Amino acid sequence: MFSKIKTCATAKEIWEKLTQIYEGNDKTKENKIRVAQQKYELIKMREGETMAEFDERFSAVVIELIGLGKEYSNRELALKVMRALPREWDI
Repeated sequence: MFSKIKTCATAKEIWEKLTQIYEGNDKTKENKIRVAQQKYELIKMREGETMAEFDERFSAVVIELIGLGKEYSNRELALKVMRALPREWDI
């Protein structure tokens, strides 16, 4: 990492370089959002997966989206989880 910022003369330049490295430009950020939203839309509980395992996967996707500036209400998240459960969970 140091090799990427060692030529920066000011803290501002270092910050901008680190931001570019980790967040990317606007196009990169849009692509990251698109990929994360696709993961969110397609997520389903896998056969043999426990609820805890599914919750961990689902939470990771939601946290990724929040980090990219996309948030969902608790109601939206609850509905998504219910739709992601297999038929055996139907009442």
